[in-house]
Amino acid sequence: MPIVSISLNDELLTELDKLQKSMGFAGRSEAIRAGIRNFVSEEKQKTEISGDLHAILLVVHNDEFDDMIAGIKHSFEDLIITHLHSKIHGNKCVELFMLDGEAERINTITKNFKINKKMDNVKLVTL
Repeated sequence: MPIVSISLNDELLTELDKLQKSMGFAGRSEAIRAGIRNFVSEEKQKTEISGDLHAILLVVHNDEFDDMIAGIKHSFEDLIITHLHSKIHGNKCVELFMLDGEAERINTITKNFKINKKMDNVKLVTL
């Protein structure tokens, strides 16, 4: 099996170690492989969607990045049926977008949030 080296900050490493122990993985590599398998599976599912659909997009971020959220949001207002913004803890915010439209556009808005390193978590659920 090829060896791939990655760099993680202290926070991610701590979270990885917690997951490894709580989920019973034999080591960090097993936990990372499981995470990658999950990521690949989710991405494959998204590329296979087509046509018009309904979806929920969840984005978690620090409140200092509200302007970035607004910038992306304004580019996709044609998709957004409902948008909820809530402060959840300390400086963390959650954005909930109810979307209706072409799968390709829904994938694009999701990708715009996912590739933004300022976002803590981005999750798309198709309905």
